[in-house]
This record gives sequence, C-alpha cells and structure tokens, in this order.
Amino acid sequence: MKKIDQECINAIRVLGAECITKAKSGHPGIVLGAAPILHTLFTREINIDSNESKWFDRDRFILSAGHGSMLLYIMLHLSGFKISMDDLMNFRQKGSLTPGHPELGHTDGIDMSTGPLGQGIASAVGMAISEAFLASKFNKLDSKIVNHYTYVLCGDGDLEEGVAMEAMSLAGHLKLGKLIVLFDSNDIQLDGEVKFCNSDSIKNKALAMNWNYILVNDGNDCDEIAAAIAKAKESHDKPTIIEVKTVIGYGAPNSGENSVHGKPLSSEDIEALRENLGYDYPSFVIPPSVYEFYKENVIERGVLADTQWNTELKNYSEKYREEYEVFQNYIYNSFSIDDYDDMPSWEVGSKESTRKVMGKVLDWISTKLPNIMGGSADLCSSTMVRGANGVFDYDNRQGRNILFGVREHAMAAICNGITAHGGTKGFGSGFFVFSDYMKPAIRLAAISNIPSVFLFSHDSVCVGEDGPSHQPVEQLAMFRAMPNCNLFRPADAVEMTSAMLLAFEETKRPTIVVSTRQPVLNLDCTNYEGVKAGGYIAFEPKVSPNAIMISCGSELSLCIEVAKKLESEGEFVRVVSMPSMCLFDEQSPEYKEMVLPKRITKRLAVEMGATMPWYKYAANVFGIDEFGKSMPLKEIIPYYGFTVNNIYEVYKNIK
Repeated sequence: MKKIDQECINAIRVLGAECITKAKSGHPGIVLGAAPILHTLFTREINIDSNESKWFDRDRFILSAGHGSMLLYIMLHLSGFKISMDDLMNFRQKGSLTPGHPELGHTDGIDMSTGPLGQGIASAVGMAISEAFLASKFNKLDSKIVNHYTYVLCGDGDLEEGVAMEAMSLAGHLKLGKLIVLFDSNDIQLDGEVKFCNSDSIKNKALAMNWNYILVNDGNDCDEIAAAIAKAKESHDKPTIIEVKTVIGYGAPNSGENSVHGKPLSSEDIEALRENLGYDYPSFVIPPSVYEFYKENVIERGVLADTQWNTELKNYSEKYREEYEVFQNYIYNSFSIDDYDDMPSWEVGSKESTRKVMGKVLDWISTKLPNIMGGSADLCSSTMVRGANGVFDYDNRQGRNILFGVREHAMAAICNGITAHGGTKGFGSGFFVFSDYMKPAIRLAAISNIPSVFLFSHDSVCVGEDGPSHQPVEQLAMFRAMPNCNLFRPADAVEMTSAMLLAFEETKRPTIVVSTRQPVLNLDCTNYEGVKAGGYIAFEPKVSPNAIMISCGSELSLCIEVAKKLESEGEFVRVVSMPSMCLFDEQSPEYKEMVLPKRITKRLAVEMGATMPWYKYAANVFGIDEFGKSMPLKEIIPYYGFTVNNIYEVYKNIK
C-alpha cells in the first residue's frame, strides 16, 4: 500500500464527514469505515468511463448500503463524473444532485437506486444474470464484447434482510461467477452491536449457498483488499462475498460505536478526526495529488478500457456482421413488434381466463422480443407465465425462463436489475395477493423509472376455496396509489392482449398486469385503443345516457348485462371500461370529459376489491372492503353480490 493511497483515503474520509456535518444529516460511519474498500475498488479494479457514463460494457457498481451515498458521490466526483464540489457540499439539500440515497437517472454514474437495505444485492443479481445471458449470446472465442463484473458494497444490515438472502441463494444456484459482493463488516448497526440481534455466520451461510467466501482482516489495507478482489475474479462458477473487517466511523472520536452510524459529527469531532488522520488541508478541499491519482488510475484507465472495447466492437462488427446488428438492437432496446398476423386471438362469446390469455400472449411476445426474460415464483403452471428458450442456468445461459423459486421479493428486485442493466427487460409473476412481498421492489422501480413488468394471476376473491390469505382485496388500491406505476386489470382477451403489448412497450415505469383465475366472457366491445387510453366507452345505450357504470376486469361484462337490462326498462346507462386508471388520468381533459361527462352525476363503480380508488370517478361504489372467505367460486360470487340482479338493485337504489 502506497503513501498516496492513504492520502486519498484520508481526503475521502474528511470530505465525507464535512459534507455530512454541513448538511446536518447523513451517515458518517460507513464513509469513514469503508473508504479504503471503495478507494481500492475504483483505483485498481473497476472499469468505468466518466466520459461515457452509460458505456455498455462498464463494470456495474451498486451501493446496497445506500445510506452511505456520500462515499459513492465522492468516488464519482474523483472519477470525473458530473458531480462537482458544490454538489457534494449541497448534500441532501433541495434540488441537489446528491440526494440522501443514490437515485438512478438523477445523478451521473449511479447504476441503481438504493436505500431499502438488501435490495441492492438483489438487483445486482439481476444485473449479473443479464451480463451472463448477453455474454453467452454474443461472445465468440476470439471476441468478448460483453465481459464485465457486477460489484456490490453492502453492510451488516443488508445481510440481515430476507431479500438479500433470497437473491444470494438464487445467485449461488445459478453460479453467477462475475458477481462480487464487498461486505463492510464492522459489527455495528444503528441500535448497537450486531451480536445483540444476530449470531449468524455469514461465512457458513455464503458457503452453504454455493458462494466463495474471502476474509480481509484489515479493512485499511488496500493491498489485502485488492488481492481479495483479484482472487474473486479467478472464480467462474461461483459468486464471491469478501468480508472486509472495518471500524465504523474510523478516526472519529466515537469510532466503533453505534452513535457514529447515522449522526453527523460535531465541528469538534471533525477537528479530532483531522488530527487523528493527520490531515491538514482546508475544509472542502481535495489535494491536487489525489485528483491526479484518480485521473491516472480511474479516469484514464476507464477511457483506455472503453477505447479498447470500441475497437473490439468494431472488429466484431466486421467479422460477425449479423450478430453485431442484433447486438445493437439489444443494447439500444430497439426491438419492436411489426407483424401481428400470428398473434393469438379469441372468438367473441367464448370464455377463457385472462391468466391463460396472458400466458399465451407472453409466449407469442417472447418470439418477437428476444430481449425479455423472466419467470414465476414457483407458479408457472398457475400463473401461466414463463420465459422462452428453456431454463436459464449455468449450462444454458441463453435460457430466458428464470425459475425464481419461492422468492417473490428477490424476484422483483432481480427483474429490476435485469432491466436496469440494459440489453434485457425483466418480468416476474406470482399470485396477486403475494404482490405484498414484492411491493418494495416495485416501488423502487417506480421511483427509478425502471420499466420492469409484473404479471399477476388470481386477481380477486374468485380465488375461492383458498380463502382470505389468498384473496386480494386491497392490493389494487395499493398499486393504483403508487406514483409512476401503471396497473392494468383487463376484462377479456382483447384487453389482456392490449395490456401485454403496452406493458412490454413501456420505457419509463413499471407495469403491473393482473388476471383472473376463472374464465371470463370475451366481449365484442373491447379494443386496443381504449385500453391504451386507460378508460373508454364499452357500452352505449341507444338513447343518450343519464347514468354511468364504471368497471374493469371480470366485472365489466356483469355491468354490461345490467346496463342492457336497464335499457330494456327505459333506463339508459353508459358502461365505461377502466383497465388502467393511471393511463386514463393522463388523458386530455377533453377525452376524459367525453368518456365521463360532468353533467352525468349518477354513477356507480363496480369492482371485486377495495372501493377507495373508485371514488374519484363515482360517488357510488360497490366493492369489497373486508377480507374474503373460503368457499367455492359458484358460492363466493353471489355471497358478495356480484350478480346481475344484485347490481341492478344497487343501481336502482341510488338516489
């Protein structure tokens, strides 16, 4: 370890602590303790190019311990990314490029939004899957155009989260050898010593999950850290976790204590830190020697690696022209569906569950979009959702069906990693009620504008005998309330096909599509353009309507039957299909007024779920605001009143 390494580390530590203190908010413990880890990784191993921050074959880095964001921001600043000293000094402030936790798309050089512990590790597994898939598909013996690593920095808290363990278990099974996790092991967390709440052996757990385990005893020794990373890179059939023993808040007066985890240092503590580290440069000043070292060892090395890759890519394009053109479609996500002649279709009047439609349409879309990959949480035969080209595993890296196992939370986060990596788009599937397990990762996708796709079946109490634990009631309301998340609840095969097409076309946000377990009637009034608009007129009476019914999913055909019955009695009711509230709310005021005219105040919304979301469209809502009950399908529908006669009576009783 050279003197310049220590000078760099001290500069990172002091600047990080000062910026956090200036902000009066942040987590100095990990910045001070883990600075040598990231300094070593960035200056000796990681290949990134700040001039081309989205260079496709760059190494990915994810700060799973997202509360240590200041450490990452300083590394990116030194590495030439678009983060100035003023940005660092504006940490956690309004409009800052350096928010409290890393945000994908907001700050240059960030590969994944993190903060909720454990999800960074899980999304990194998705990135490693994407790298392995693309490498297998395009690399040649004489040319490797996809050849990068996925690095993670995590802490004790990350490894206590179930999502991390779920994802690590799958990563070990899949033998993702180019995934390297650096574990900042300081034995301290917010409430005290780790031993007070956890006596697990990370080593034994890692080995049991088919990971390599390497221990670095001195977290201040860059040479020991570098040697561990080099050893990890020798493995091709196992991911590696490197446990680096550190001291939280190293150099601060309260180093080694839980108080340094998330509380800014006082000005007196900063002075003590400077004295302990022998650091006498002015506040918020990085020595020129540090900038020069990073210029030579990160920036210039990254430019060289990127240049070499572009040369390799040029040679590849000349030698393997067809593969190169396909590769361009992958990295720019330029696949599209142009031929619909063989698209599955269903006859009007036939009955089919929308989950079966969803599965068949997905199979067809997979033939048109070779970059989509995903699967189900051990439910392929129930959700009808599976990827193409066989199962993705060590012996079939080009398989696009990922057997996630019963790991819903990790599945969602892994899908986000697959999508955020670039070149691939991830999808995951399960029973809708278990979206509860996945919600944190779907929320992170929405925050990050990651267009992953989540396909759910068993969308209502019509699950039947499985009872309230399996019958979703509040989940539709939960996701409809989530910003930047689009949820479709299609009514029949046409609406489901339309929703699937729109889901895989989406580029800026996650999409959720929910489907029925039970067969539903395929209608003559549903259409793609209406679904694309989120809501549309599905049934119009012969005379100008004086009332409106609004519905979606399996209840749409029910409302149409009720409207027809009312029409025969001289009561004229329009029925609006609302498969996506998100898309409908984005339509022009003129369109929304055309579908839901303000002059028509008599309205009834009908859905087998929580009534809350519907009150913005209708003063009267018929739904289910209690947990379901276990009984056969033929009994549960009339039990909750979703019959023509009952909805008719509900409508007639509206004053």
